[in-house]
Amino acid sequence: MGAAAARVPQSVASRRVAALEAHFGERLFDRRSRGATLTPFGRDMLPSARRLVQLAEAVEYDAERAKLRPMRLAVPDLCTASDLAQLAADAREQGLSLDLCAAPPAERAELVRGLEVRVALVAVPPSEAFWSVPLGLAGMAEPRSDTIYLESLRAGRYDTGAKRRVWIQPEDDVPHVRDRLTRVRDAAGLAPAQVTVASSLVAAAAEALASMDLLLCSPQQAVELGLFWRPIGEVRLARGFDLAADAPSDAERIRTRLSTALARCLGATPRDDTEAVDYAGAVDDVHDRAGAVAQ
Repeated sequence: MGAAAARVPQSVASRRVAALEAHFGERLFDRRSRGATLTPFGRDMLPSARRLVQLAEAVEYDAERAKLRPMRLAVPDLCTASDLAQLAADAREQGLSLDLCAAPPAERAELVRGLEVRVALVAVPPSEAFWSVPLGLAGMAEPRSDTIYLESLRAGRYDTGAKRRVWIQPEDDVPHVRDRLTRVRDAAGLAPAQVTVASSLVAAAAEALASMDLLLCSPQQAVELGLFWRPIGEVRLARGFDLAADAPSDAERIRTRLSTALARCLGATPRDDTEAVDYAGAVDDVHDRAGAVAQ
């Protein structure tokens, strides 16, 4: 009966009882032909055994609750609500419950350092990234060429109109993007104000939608905003993302189970799929998706 209650074979139960008796140096049961009964020593041990069973059940219960407790993950605040909802749904299918916290790059890094989140998608140079997102320039007017050169924004000697600007959104206000773009700006002879960091993605996108200014963005964002996207002629830029966590095992769980889902959310390519950002593929993808939206 005891073996059946414990859901183990009788032989296994007998070996475990024998091991306990050997450990204690006393018999727990009197074994007779009609069954087994507790010895006086076994009766004395019964209250402690019951407490151990109750404690084991409590541990099992706590373990199940711990597995269901959401893992707080800091993500870029450029991810759309639909992207994040799909990411959370994909996580559930992989046995993970996520509590998503959207924040800009510097804040995400600080959140994980301060243990306010368990894991964060942090901005890193593309060479160190697990996910990469190609960046280019997007505007309302369809470019005539497959690339946009910053030097083409240089005003002529007799041009008295407003100078076209390139707007950097907060997600790309990081050294490996901002500094490289400003060096190209200076080499092309543009005015300092022609490459500017915007206060938000909405503000940057509004400038591109309302004027001839350009937005530094990903192909996916260009499609969402209805803009024409091209890579930059003088330099190839990309966002890089990797996971930071206080416990490396948390980062590994996310990376292993949600690599593809995070790539889709970021508009990125996982490092396992390619070692380089495919700019030509990105342009083709933008054209295809823009056509689908138009239909």
